[in-house]
Amino acid sequence: MRFPLIASGLLLATQAFAATPAEDTVRQALGQIAPNVKIEAAQESAVPGFYEAIAGGEFVYVSKDGRYLLNGSAFDIAAKRDLTQVSRGKVRKAALDRIGPDKRIEFAPQAPIASKHRVTVFTDVDCPFCRRFHEQIAQYNAKGITVDYLFFPLSIHPGADKKAEAVWCSKDRPSAFTKAMAGQDPGKATCPNPVAELTELAQALGIGGTPTMLAADGTMIPGQIAMSPDRLAAELDRLAQASAAKN
Repeated sequence: MRFPLIASGLLLATQAFAATPAEDTVRQALGQIAPNVKIEAAQESAVPGFYEAIAGGEFVYVSKDGRYLLNGSAFDIAAKRDLTQVSRGKVRKAALDRIGPDKRIEFAPQAPIASKHRVTVFTDVDCPFCRRFHEQIAQYNAKGITVDYLFFPLSIHPGADKKAEAVWCSKDRPSAFTKAMAGQDPGKATCPNPVAELTELAQALGIGGTPTMLAADGTMIPGQIAMSPDRLAAELDRLAQASAAKN
C-alpha cells in the first residue's frame, strides 16, 4: 500500500512521524540501491535493530547498520500484531484529523442514545455495497456509532462525482445523501465542494474501493465486520479497550 504526497503538498507521513537521526542511515542505505527514491520519514522501529521508514510511498525497514532492507509488513508473532499496519493507521489518522466537519456528512445517534464510537466511511453513491451499508444506518446509530461519510466517487461509476457534488450542494445534505443512496437522482448542482479533495485523499491513503471504513485511530475495518452493526460495535469496543490498556 502506497502513501504518496497529497495534492496539497502536505505529506501524510510527516504528520505521523517526526524527523530522527534514522533518516541518515536510511538515506545512505537506499542511496546505494535506489538513489532516486524519496525518503519521506524515518524513525525507530518496534522491530529490534531496524529503523522504519516511508520511502517512495512504501513502508520499509532498514537495519541500523545499513546493510539490510526489508520491504513488506512486520509482524510481532508473540503479540499477534501487524506492526506495519499500526504505523499505517497512524498515517491514516493524521490525514483524517486534517479533514474538518465541514467536509463530512455526519449521521449521529439521536438522544437518548449517546455516541460511543465514531467511524469514517469513504463512500460512492453509485456503489451497491455502500447503499447496502447505508440502509442500516439507523442500526449503526442505535449501537452508539456515529458515521462520518467522505465522498470517494469511483471511476467505474461515471457521473458519481457529479451526483456527489449535487448532494453536497443541497440544503439538507443528510437527507439528499439518503435519497441518493436509495437510487434517487440528486439532480445537478454546483457549488464549492470537497469531492475532488477527498478523492485525492482516498487515493493517497491507498484506498481502492468503497465502502472503506476507518476507526478513529486510523485502523481499517474489514468489510465483513463493517457491514454488520453488531460485529462493528463489538470490534470498536475491542479497539477502545486495547487502546485504553496501552494508556
